[in-house]
Amino acid sequence: SKMKAALYCRLSEEDKNKLHKTDDSESIQNQKTMLTQYAKEHGWEIYEIYSDDDHAGADRRRPAFNRLLEDAEKRKFDIILCKTQSRFTRELELVEKYIHGLFPIWGIRFIGIVDNADTENKGNKKSRQINGLVNEWYLEDMSENIRSVLKSRRENGLHIGSFALYGYQKDPLQKGHLIIDEEAAAVVREVFSLYANGYGKTAIARILNEKGIPNPTEYKRRQGLRYRGADTPSSTLWKYASISSMLKNEIYIGNMVQGKYGSVSYKTKQNHPRPKNEWYIVKDTHEPIIEKALWDRVQNLLQARSKPFLSGKIGLFSGKVRCMHCGYTLRSTKNHGNTYLQCATRYANKNACDGAFISVKRLEAIILAEIQKFSESLLDIHMLCSLCEAESSLDKQKKHLETALADYQTRYENTENLYKTLYFDKLKGIITENDFIDFSKEIATQKTTLAYTITDIKHKLHQLQSALEATNDTQSRLEPYIKPQALDREIVETLIEYITVGKRIPGTRNIPIEIHWRF
Repeated sequence: SKMKAALYCRLSEEDKNKLHKTDDSESIQNQKTMLTQYAKEHGWEIYEIYSDDDHAGADRRRPAFNRLLEDAEKRKFDIILCKTQSRFTRELELVEKYIHGLFPIWGIRFIGIVDNADTENKGNKKSRQINGLVNEWYLEDMSENIRSVLKSRRENGLHIGSFALYGYQKDPLQKGHLIIDEEAAAVVREVFSLYANGYGKTAIARILNEKGIPNPTEYKRRQGLRYRGADTPSSTLWKYASISSMLKNEIYIGNMVQGKYGSVSYKTKQNHPRPKNEWYIVKDTHEPIIEKALWDRVQNLLQARSKPFLSGKIGLFSGKVRCMHCGYTLRSTKNHGNTYLQCATRYANKNACDGAFISVKRLEAIILAEIQKFSESLLDIHMLCSLCEAESSLDKQKKHLETALADYQTRYENTENLYKTLYFDKLKGIITENDFIDFSKEIATQKTTLAYTITDIKHKLHQLQSALEATNDTQSRLEPYIKPQALDREIVETLIEYITVGKRIPGTRNIPIEIHWRF
């Protein structure tokens, strides 16, 4: 029977010249033609063409790539055919794991046409390994070059994001420049105007929803623009958070603000928040939507309105109470001198959520009763006082754990270096291919075990530190947590992770409540 070949194509970084995400790029078409012709010339049957468009060579989450590996393990074909080895992967670790490790075990031949990477040709194995090493260096260098270019563009106030902020569009005539999208900008001006005239953020969200104005994500979806967000019924609604972030965004006064998030490494797409002093802010880079006078008025109102929430019962449960139905954080409201918590989603659009509503006074009474109920078992004062006497013992345990943590972290770093040593031992012929695969598996197992151990020690250290901090307090300091007569923000922060509240059960005064404690 004919040999079956799986054809793998990938769009490279330098080939990104598509106008639309759904287009099958010219690069992919050329690869398919080349690989199909090569397979026919050798009399191989084409099992399937696996194609990843718009994916980097270091991206392990490529859908077609991962499907190819699954089918390879099931021996659905005999040959994997690529334009070059780098189209398959640019990572040395994956070259060793699959091309030189698992593919031979699975009885699969790997061929890169242009760079003559062929596992049937034993003579060019070192060449393939060197290619893998060079590709790994290429990834690292490319990442540094891209970071440098992006940093320079940000510092010069050029917009580099995939998405333009709601109210703006990317200028088709000038790369990196934003122009006003008048339809969306009119909504932005209305939001600022309403807030300046005394309307609250949730009230503004309700007004926009009642008018049927789509929120930024839904607007971009309808316009056929690129957007980020889930396609759910509630995702089309304006909410408190979207109004709040809009009112504080300097891009609306003509300043370019970028770099709020940054990636950890070129091998991961995970982004983490960056401190504000590391953001890139360049003034007057584009036409403002909001005039400076209106902006200043809104910023002063934002600051003034935030002050009451810093103290007193208005802020007692701030950020701690969520709607049991939609998960949205409940907002404070005042009526006839009493403070209530209500679901902002329900208030913004009645059809989107069943809603949650409770008075702060009632919630405080319920939590106080629960604390008093469990105080004997959970916060026994005699136990805490005995911990005070055991402070020196706890301190010794802490030092012991810190020493152990340093030891395990060193061992973890050593396993990282061991893989590189093994690889070069294999190149020199000191160990065999099979030994390298076996050792690699052992190293991976060791790393996993060490990682779990390190996490466990850190968790124990955190618990010990909490206990040590508790022992530093006197009995009078601990008294409020045992049987408090009233709640304050400190007690709520210390004892409660979050609270969920549901809608009152019809015909009763009962409101479903779940308290998620920190102990």
